[in-house]
Amino acid sequence: QVQLVESGGGLVQAGGSLRLSCAVSGFAFSASAMRWFRQAPGKEREFVATISRDGGTTNYADSVKGRFTISRDNAKRTVYVQMNNLKPEDTAVYYCNAAIVSQYWGQGTQVTVSS
Repeated sequence: QVQLVESGGGLVQAGGSLRLSCAVSGFAFSASAMRWFRQAPGKEREFVATISRDGGTTNYADSVKGRFTISRDNAKRTVYVQMNNLKPEDTAVYYCNAAIVSQYWGQGTQVTVSS
């Protein structure tokens, strides 16, 4: 079955960095664009970043552009997001999602940025 397992979250001070990972199984990873979303308390889930199947094209929400970098390793069936210069408003649960099986979500990983 489809599984997405996010990891790498934690507590960090403003200006710090984290690298999130999402390991997947149960579908053709290399055939799917991958996305990161996040959901802050009391808010709707929002788009963060996306990467094409071959990793050659990426797009970001304006709020993270220049600070976050999405990448993928098709051999490891894993997608990453490097988050630099973190801000308190980046505090959220972060989820990865696959375009070809978009109804599936992992458990997410909590990122907390203290001021």
